[in-house]
Amino acid sequence: MKKVLMGNHAAAVAAALARVQVTVGYPITPQTQVYELLAEMKLNGTLAGEFIAAESEHSVMAAIYGAATAGARTFTATSSQGLAYMHEMLHWVAGARLPVVMVDVNRALGAPWNLGTDQTDSLSQRDTGWIQIYCSTNQEILDSVLMAFKIAERVMIPTMVVLDGFTLSHSYEPVDVPAQDDIDAFLPPFKPELTLDPKRPMTFGALVGPKDYLRLRRRMAADMAEAERAIDEVGREFGERFGRFYGQLDAYRCEDAETVLVTSGAVGSTARAAVDALREQGLAAGNLRMRSFRPFPAQALRAFVRPGMRLAVIDRNYSPGAGGIFAQEIKAALYPRSSASVHGYVAGLGGGDITVELLQEVWRRVHDAAAAEPEPASWVEDAR
Repeated sequence: MKKVLMGNHAAAVAAALARVQVTVGYPITPQTQVYELLAEMKLNGTLAGEFIAAESEHSVMAAIYGAATAGARTFTATSSQGLAYMHEMLHWVAGARLPVVMVDVNRALGAPWNLGTDQTDSLSQRDTGWIQIYCSTNQEILDSVLMAFKIAERVMIPTMVVLDGFTLSHSYEPVDVPAQDDIDAFLPPFKPELTLDPKRPMTFGALVGPKDYLRLRRRMAADMAEAERAIDEVGREFGERFGRFYGQLDAYRCEDAETVLVTSGAVGSTARAAVDALREQGLAAGNLRMRSFRPFPAQALRAFVRPGMRLAVIDRNYSPGAGGIFAQEIKAALYPRSSASVHGYVAGLGGGDITVELLQEVWRRVHDAAAAEPEPASWVEDAR
């Protein structure tokens, strides 16, 4: 069934289709409409599970922790300072190997206060042990939330589905909403091996020594590696059922591209238009969109990159003292195995425009550059 949905509503509809058993929420701009629609669904009976209104984002994730430990399929959503407030509990949920699914609607972090989109909120959680998947359209939001449950429950690692605030969250697009029976066939009920049960007492989150702690972290590392396969395999299965295929990477017109724009999130859709415009001028341009950030798709990236290729990485984020975060990770993944050059550009912070014209300018700058690499963070902005 085709519906016209804003990105926030696409996320909420997907959570309901996944038959979540416990939803916990606290409103924060620009995520609030996810929370509001789920509350409306609970009132009108289309959301069968429990809906808990918490008093803060930290309490949201604490309640999610308890519900997931009891074996429930759980969901929440947040943004910006709210995600930062959850930070402590994100480590607890990941370390407890709970397959929670959370939507983060990207918004810049203060100070100063800013409601515009950038990715620094989600990327600042990169070491918490959560899978992170970035979306470029409202259709992909709905599909990715559904796939996230299957991925998380397969590898027992919590998963964050990330979308651009306002650019996607408040924009309406046609979205194909699968039938409930089809979703049920794709995503069967969650049946965890271990749950909090008074009839079978056991300890959760106990104090351990260095040896056991290291073993548990190594197990998480192995399952994060398995998550790379899970993302691709679940994406293929989803495509076979619903006609839309997903993987860790999404390449567009890259077969003969000499210089490739590397993007994530909604900028990936803009980059396609920029590539088409450059192609019309006879230039061999392409776009590589990074769908997954954790686990970082290093093997897939190495397989994609050809010798001598130039990567123009657009980062809608910034790590002070280091530069754009995707550019850093890409350089680390390719070194020393590849002769491709990586050129990092920071743009669109705090909701700034990243236009077709700006992306063409970056592509030309990298394509025409001398062999020397630019500084770790070259700053670009819309000239209008």
